Amino acid sequence: MSQKTAIITGGNRGIGRSITEAFVDAGYAVVVGARTDTGIGTLFPDKVRYVSVDVRQESGHRQLTETAVTWTGQVDVYVNNAGFSEWRPIELIDEAFFDDLIGTNLKGAFWGCKAAVDAMRKGGAIINISSIAGKRGSSNNALYCASKFGMNGLTQALAKEVGQRSIRVNAVCPVLVPTQGLLQALDGPYAPAKGNIDAFLAKFTTDNAALGRLPTAAEVAALCVFLASDEASAITAQCINVDCGVLPQ
Repeated sequence: MSQKTAIITGGNRGIGRSITEAFVDAGYAVVVGARTDTGIGTLFPDKVRYVSVDVRQESGHRQLTETAVTWTGQVDVYVNNAGFSEWRPIELIDEAFFDDLIGTNLKGAFWGCKAAVDAMRKGGAIINISSIAGKRGSSNNALYCASKFGMNGLTQALAKEVGQRSIRVNAVCPVLVPTQGLLQALDGPYAPAKGNIDAFLAKFTTDNAALGRLPTAAEVAALCVFLASDEASAITAQCINVDCGVLPQ
């Protein structure tokens, strides 16, 4: 029997960690690519392989697909999850910050898509972890929003390009998921929390979430596993919100 194989960038922490765990539970072999080794491979012996890569470099993504093919002989799923957010007004955005955020969030996803398409040849699922910030703008968030709007455009265009090869491309768009990375971003001087993260999240939830709560990383991960499955075989070119009803569409 062939071993279903998923590649997950940034799959060692936050939402990415939950995505890795969900694919392992679903029976996949998982290759995790990230800059820092958090020991994810040792937690799942024989099921997860960690590769140190910089997602801003195309060569890093080639290294991930080569690792997967050498290990199991195939790439079935590629999840472009690696990314970060930081609120910053436009007058304080310099070229270094621009290159780092766009390079990680958008260029990283682009190179991941390119490597995935080449490795899959025919059949497979590409899943881009975007954000509802890719569908609406917010103050002091122009660069992050630009990166996620770009990711959604990449998703829709690439799905049209590779659909005849039975490769499906979708994006998942979570609202605020209180991971360590988000909490760190919300603690920034220009973030909307303004120094009180708990109060901000509580008010945001009350004012915006139809379900009266925010989604969990596990719920984001569950959608990723579904989108990779045969049950989602007719779903492509979609940017699907996981937001507890914050942005009805």
